[in-house]
Amino acid sequence: MKSFIATVLVALFFVLALLFGARNEQLVTISYFVAQGEYRLPVVLGVVFLAGFLVSWLFAIYHITKVRLQLRKANKKIEQLEAKLPVEALTPSSQIEHQAKEVNA
Repeated sequence: MKSFIATVLVALFFVLALLFGARNEQLVTISYFVAQGEYRLPVVLGVVFLAGFLVSWLFAIYHITKVRLQLRKANKKIEQLEAKLPVEALTPSSQIEHQAKEVNA
């Protein structure tokens, strides 16, 4: 739900930028490292907004993946440590899980 709301907000900001640009039909001069060009303001706003969104999205995907991998590794470590513990040392809820694993195995 949270990601849906974030996506809707990003889309609304994108539309807002395009509407702002549509009301301002001026030509903007953009200088590149080796060239120069004149573009309409709505196109420049849309491209810059989209580029910023994509770069932010890539960084977010990288960090989310990194955290998920760390969590998976930590969960495997917890399972290994719990397997080494005697059943009496486990909490009641983990005793039930441990017994269920033994029955299923």
